[in-house]
Amino acid sequence: MHIHLSNASDKPIYEQITVQLKEAILSNKLQPGYALPSIRALAKDLKISVMTTKRAYADLERDGFIETVAGKGSFVTERNQDFLREELLRQVEEHMQKAVKTAKTAGMTKEEIQELLSLILEEDN
Repeated sequence: MHIHLSNASDKPIYEQITVQLKEAILSNKLQPGYALPSIRALAKDLKISVMTTKRAYADLERDGFIETVAGKGSFVTERNQDFLREELLRQVEEHMQKAVKTAKTAGMTKEEIQELLSLILEEDN
């Protein structure tokens, strides 16, 4: 498991960790049951505060991505397929909102945006 932190990012460090672990879980790079490093071990590896990794793990647990077993550690949870689909749809919506905002900044019309999306979808087939 490799986590890349950027000081240039506008996201706080705990959020960078959370996002990267969620992506690894959603893409099945981290399988259900996978034991995550301890909060202290991850903090040491990343050279960051234990409080930062604790916050990231707490957010992941709150969102249902991991579970913590006292005395044993934190593990990737079994994924509910409906939940997985909902999370992926949320990510798609977020990316599309950013793309539309960028397109509008570039002066693209609604029709041009739709035409571009159609072309991208055709290329994928």
